[in-house]
Amino acid sequence: MSESMEAMLNKNGFTKVKKRDGRLVPFDLEKIIDAIFSAAKEVGGHNRNIAKEVGEIAISYLIDMVGNDIPTVEEVQDSVEKALIETGHAKTAKAYIIYREKRSHYRHAKSDLMNQVATVERETLRDNANVGNSPSAKMLQVGMAASKEYYLSNLIPDDIVEAYRKGDVHIHDLDYYGKTINCMQIPLEKLLKEGFNTGYGYIRPPKRISSAVMLSCIILQSCQNDMYGGQAFPWFDKSMKNYVPTEYKELLDKKEKEGLSEFEEKHLDSIVDEVYQSMEALVYNLNTMHSRAGAQVPFSSINFGTDTSAEGRLINEQLLKAFGEGLGNGETPIFPNLIFRVKKGVNFNPEDPNYDLYRLALKVAGRRMNPTFSFMDSSFNEVHGDKASYMGCRSRVMADRHGEDTPEARGNVAPISINLPRLGIVSNSIIEFFDKFDKVIDLCEKQLMHRYEVCKKLKVKDLPFVMGQGIYVNSEGLDLNDSIEEAMKHGTLSIGFIGLAECLKALIGEHHGESEEAQELGLKIIKHLKDRLDRLSEEYDLNFTCYATPAEGLSGRFIAIDKDKFGSIEGITDKDFYTNSFHVPVYHDISFEEKIKIEGPYHSLTNAGHISYIELPSAIEDNIEALESIHRAMSEADMGYAGINFPIDECLLCNHSGIIEDDECPVCGHSEIRRVRRVTGYLSTLDRFAPGKKAEYKKRVDHLCE
Repeated sequence: MSESMEAMLNKNGFTKVKKRDGRLVPFDLEKIIDAIFSAAKEVGGHNRNIAKEVGEIAISYLIDMVGNDIPTVEEVQDSVEKALIETGHAKTAKAYIIYREKRSHYRHAKSDLMNQVATVERETLRDNANVGNSPSAKMLQVGMAASKEYYLSNLIPDDIVEAYRKGDVHIHDLDYYGKTINCMQIPLEKLLKEGFNTGYGYIRPPKRISSAVMLSCIILQSCQNDMYGGQAFPWFDKSMKNYVPTEYKELLDKKEKEGLSEFEEKHLDSIVDEVYQSMEALVYNLNTMHSRAGAQVPFSSINFGTDTSAEGRLINEQLLKAFGEGLGNGETPIFPNLIFRVKKGVNFNPEDPNYDLYRLALKVAGRRMNPTFSFMDSSFNEVHGDKASYMGCRSRVMADRHGEDTPEARGNVAPISINLPRLGIVSNSIIEFFDKFDKVIDLCEKQLMHRYEVCKKLKVKDLPFVMGQGIYVNSEGLDLNDSIEEAMKHGTLSIGFIGLAECLKALIGEHHGESEEAQELGLKIIKHLKDRLDRLSEEYDLNFTCYATPAEGLSGRFIAIDKDKFGSIEGITDKDFYTNSFHVPVYHDISFEEKIKIEGPYHSLTNAGHISYIELPSAIEDNIEALESIHRAMSEADMGYAGINFPIDECLLCNHSGIIEDDECPVCGHSEIRRVRRVTGYLSTLDRFAPGKKAEYKKRVDHLCE
């Protein structure tokens, strides 16, 4: 340092500098020179004396800026940037700015991480209402927070990170970005027939229904531990019927033709009871056995309802009865998500062989909210017979460019979602909106392909059960150190969306529940996304699909960012949640007929998954004709998947169930009330809802007939 510079620093009292956390540390010009020299070396510079000269010029700028005050780190860095630019060192200035931005990102990531850890230490985050508050859950979420910040800071391209942090898009399950893929429909029949290995030894094929059910739960749990999304059985009835005792059909036929002896009647009853006990064990296990280091029970879904064989019908019947009875004290089961297939000629009409089972499914749904119902006769499902399968969260995987169109042994690789309200707010015209929409879709394309490239480097041994057991299609025959791409390419890459209603409100002042004009524009927007994804499928020869995002934590995340940026905008950001996917807002007063009519056309456009709900004031188990009429309206509107919602309140002391308005049970006065509600497709208890979903629930209105 020159004597004149040293004198200038002493004269202005520059002996300290204020750090970002408020601490005062000694002022050190050599650190400034080192930083300038490092930036210069990035672009080929090797003269430290030049760095020293620029550093001294920066100090003179700093003195002019702050006078005799103690400078902050930011003010020092601003002075360095100015000195570099004004002395003609533009390349070095750019390198210095990039270095400064990286350090800033690192600090923000570290700060965000510490804040998340502190939050988790108090209580687990509520992005997923299925995660508990146990020590295991907290440890898992601490790791997830660290993993998320690692990917944002070190792996994902900067423009995608910026879009994510700003709230333009949402990268789902970011913490698993390079670790695994999303979800799958499990080939249960194959695994039960051939046996499997969980890593601790071979499990031989079962012979009895009770063993088959037990193993099916273990299979769900094992798959869940390999993936970050849900797990499902695509046709549980057809897979499980093989384990009904062979004499069941014989006894049933004899009973119908000539009657049974007392001994034979008892034997038949014992078979039915064995199947019931097995289905009860299934429900109990899936509400108690944990996955993901003990953080949650498996996110499980079961598709069933169309097998017309005597054995298949028995499986369907006893599964519905066991779920209808509930848990040990009659509590409503949270899992599995039961999804009853509806199909004309099989179970939807009175003359159909499984119509009685459909009626039983209606009764159980009218009491427990599950099962939900998938419609095999919709225009986009009927081409697949009764194969189309869903998950409780609404995911649907069907068409495959690289193999058979089937859900079995396949799933979604990864989704990303677009903040539609944000696009509506910042667009001054419909033309401008679609221009901005295309740019965000381009960014989503880039992100999905980046994630695909990252994930295809995973090896079979990284997903030891799903890939190592040959469960995922085309994973059989792969060695432990082989890439999973040959299997993964059969999965889907999905772009989803949230807040169509608020987007329309921003663009034309009305949402699609309020005018035909808004409905036409809404369909145009989602069709545009679907068309773009179809073109991407052709371009990359991969399965790109359009997703009606099940926004749980996201419903609150996007609107919080937008409210902070744009303030409170009536009908858009003046609440604490954005409306789920293409749904008519939950607070809009509308009949179920009109809601179904409006939402129905969006199902065919969202081939990665969709769901619609009808809100009812209370349970409807004593009026299943009304529920059946709702289903017929849904079928007529070309819906693929739907359910009904209503409050289920249960006293944990006396087991009273119904609607409990107050904080105490009206029967026994107990204050511990379990309030079961549906959140983004699956059941949970209200206390586990994310803040955005709690706010949404408070605004839900019933969809009664006009």
